[in-house]
Amino acid sequence: MAVADASSPTTQRIFRHLISPTKSDAKPWPPPPLPLPLPLLLPSSSSSCAAARGARCFAGGFILTFVACTVLFVLNPATHSSAPWLTNLLAASAPAYSYRSHFSSVLSRFRRDPSEPAAALSPPRPRLPGDLAVPRGDEGSAAPHLDDRRRRSGSGSGATERASEAALGSREDGGDVNGESPSRKQKKRRRRRTENWLRSLKKCDVYAGRWARDGSYPLYSPGSCPHIDEPFNCFLNGRRDSGYLKYRWQPNDCDIPRLSGRKMLKLLRGKRLVFVGDSLNRNMWESLVCILRNSVEDKSRVFEASGREEFRTEGSYSFIFQDYNCSVEFFQSPFLVQESEMPMANGSKRETLRLDVVEGSSDKYKNADILVFNTGHWWTHEKTSKGKDYYQEGSHIYSQLHVKEAFRKALTTWGRWIDSNIDPSKTQVFFRGYSFGHFRGGRWNSGGRCDRETVPYNEETYLFKYPRKMRIFEFVMKGMKTPVFYLNVTRITGLRKDAHPSIYRMQNLTEEERRSPVRYQDCSHWCLPGVPDTWNELLYSQILIRETEKRQKNS
Repeated sequence: MAVADASSPTTQRIFRHLISPTKSDAKPWPPPPLPLPLPLLLPSSSSSCAAARGARCFAGGFILTFVACTVLFVLNPATHSSAPWLTNLLAASAPAYSYRSHFSSVLSRFRRDPSEPAAALSPPRPRLPGDLAVPRGDEGSAAPHLDDRRRRSGSGSGATERASEAALGSREDGGDVNGESPSRKQKKRRRRRTENWLRSLKKCDVYAGRWARDGSYPLYSPGSCPHIDEPFNCFLNGRRDSGYLKYRWQPNDCDIPRLSGRKMLKLLRGKRLVFVGDSLNRNMWESLVCILRNSVEDKSRVFEASGREEFRTEGSYSFIFQDYNCSVEFFQSPFLVQESEMPMANGSKRETLRLDVVEGSSDKYKNADILVFNTGHWWTHEKTSKGKDYYQEGSHIYSQLHVKEAFRKALTTWGRWIDSNIDPSKTQVFFRGYSFGHFRGGRWNSGGRCDRETVPYNEETYLFKYPRKMRIFEFVMKGMKTPVFYLNVTRITGLRKDAHPSIYRMQNLTEEERRSPVRYQDCSHWCLPGVPDTWNELLYSQILIRETEKRQKNS
């Protein structure tokens, strides 16, 4: 290759051609490259055209790459978020609608904006008034629930959290998160959300529904609560299957709030909540004590007033929550009327049930703020079911009285006592309905069992027969002047054949000892954690409704 003389005619012709091509050679794109410095290393005359085309292609490619990089830089907001002058310039010059948003959405498929949160694996359970968000650091598992049926529209977590604040009035000063007074519009929106929630829940039949799988349950960890009586503590007694713990009750037409121990304690501040009834109400009482205790940081400030740690004997018990100045109590009264002894002529005594006298400890709880009653299971025992020389009114002992008539008389006595002693403006009264047992192959004392049940009944195939005793209760309740809220858990419990203690009633037994035919299985009560937690969620929702209505009335 020879070095060309810049002054030669050939070199000058090539140079003029590169700088000023003829019309026939001119092209609109790409633009011509910059002049090359002299002297040039020129190819031979036969390859000069190829060299010129290569130079133009190189220059054009460089310009195309520069333009493409500029477009990507301008259209991707994440790359120039740190340059506000550029953002303002683009915003000022952009039209109201452009292709930029569309192009950015295409780019987002390849590069996620770091400011955006990662997509959740599954939508969370909606948070209703009174809910705590899940995952919840203080109250149990934080796993996402497994129910594949999504909630109805309008129950998004943001809206329902605001409804929760409105319902509970948890900002003691009436302000927002920053302590600032909310505007009039904010108050109206909050009130509207709360009213809509109240209206939907009050119109809803919360007892018509199904048990839905939910991995965020139970409300407290198995084995974590020291206040569960041994017969209910299935985990410590050796039950290792945990599927029965992973259910929540899902009504067909609405959602009930998940029970938040902390928020319920706020509702109970300075109050007494008292359970009165049989061992199934004790089951419910222990459940609530454990849920509330689990939300308290300093567990030493939760204790039984008399120091007792076992709650199966007769009498009453009271758990104190010092930080909230409230108590959750239980009074043993399986019939709600007085068990008595009638002196006989020969000096002996006969056990009777006074159908006309309410049980003896009633004066101790008549001024409580919330009362939860139940009765039913002891009316199926041999003495009460036969009704021979057992039921008493005044000084008269019935030689024979049908158990259903005796049940009606007892509940009528209880209803009259409620109407005469309870102030409905101060005390809220609940009656929890009958809880089904699931003995198969016999009764509780004749070989009945439920130990191999691991899943609930399918609600579509479950044959449900409403107990006659609960129809009697509804009849009595209609004749009362004091409002009584009926927690109708009968069908809810009827579906849960899988959640009884069965053979897991005692600790430190071998499998052979547990399954011994001489040991009774418990297919009446419920493991804790378990089904009674749901009864308390239903109770919580009704207490929340009442408190919300009271706040609205006073505002």
